[in-house]
Amino acid sequence: MELSTKDILAALVGFPTITDGPNGALVDWVEVFLKGQGFATWRVESADGVKAGLLAKRGSGEGGLLCSAHSDVVPVAGQDWSRDPFVLGEEDGRYVGRGTTDMKGFLACVLSVAQSLRPEDQRMPLSLALSWDEEIGCRGIAEMIDAVIPTLGRPELCIVGEPTSLKLVCGHKGKASYRAVATGDAGHSAMAPQFRNALHPAADLVQAIRDRQAALVAQGARDAGYDPPFSTIHAGVLRGGTALNIVPDRAELLFEIRHLATETPEAILASLDAPRDVSITQTGRYPGLLSDADQPAIRAFASGLAQPEPGTVAFGTEAGFFAALGLPTIVWGPGDMRDGHQPDESVAISELDGCIRILRTYLSR
Repeated sequence: MELSTKDILAALVGFPTITDGPNGALVDWVEVFLKGQGFATWRVESADGVKAGLLAKRGSGEGGLLCSAHSDVVPVAGQDWSRDPFVLGEEDGRYVGRGTTDMKGFLACVLSVAQSLRPEDQRMPLSLALSWDEEIGCRGIAEMIDAVIPTLGRPELCIVGEPTSLKLVCGHKGKASYRAVATGDAGHSAMAPQFRNALHPAADLVQAIRDRQAALVAQGARDAGYDPPFSTIHAGVLRGGTALNIVPDRAELLFEIRHLATETPEAILASLDAPRDVSITQTGRYPGLLSDADQPAIRAFASGLAQPEPGTVAFGTEAGFFAALGLPTIVWGPGDMRDGHQPDESVAISELDGCIRILRTYLSR
């Protein structure tokens, strides 16, 4: 029995694939669905065996369209939802549920196209790369990426289906995240000056980060396509100490660098005046995206859009991994990230319909 786009999205939303948790049931469902539409599928297990990704293709040979999506969604704990976040709702021309915008809505569109477009009307191969743990640093695609071309061949265009309101996006910043650990000597606070307080070098590092950010604002690279138009360095979490009357012997600081394509996190980190009593370890990284909108495949896709002019987004995606393979890569999909990660997350039904229409047209050309 053929499923509607709403049915498909309801099934996807019904899997509570919260980041850093298991996603196997959703991957199983998508794999069975695609096999039923004549796709060849290849499951990719995570290194820890807890999660899985999926590669799938219908059509033979090189070229064609590769659609990229991630299976995970952000947590709902602590958010004020008016309904069950894992049961799809409909209200005022929108579908409501966790992941409807980011980014199960796009995945539902791809599956709907796979079902409704007859193989004989599909003029080029259609492939899907479905990953895990994108929301915590693109961990899944980093493990999967080396298998993409050997398994699927080399597509002419890769679409990473993050929510862009169906506007063409050819650029975003890259990101690197870090954990800094400061050490000291535990002791009674009555004799605090006799001990090294780990919070002090940690605080010095926070100040160094602030100074480096000021330098990036004043002297760093600029790209007016972004807001803010410069690279950023941000301290997000500082932990240390166990009791007020104990000098802390350990403190931990989590910080990140979001960088323009013309700067590297290594160079920004190297210029950071970090204290000697602090060790810094990189905990995650994904590349930025800087695609040439004049590439033939991107121009061909853009010609079918209401707004073909390329833009940028502030958030990160998996697109840089595909671009690093030499694939023409864009970010494009239904929904607006301002609705993502929010309680009562939703996507306009009209945008899902538009996404399906544009994908079908491109595949049928």
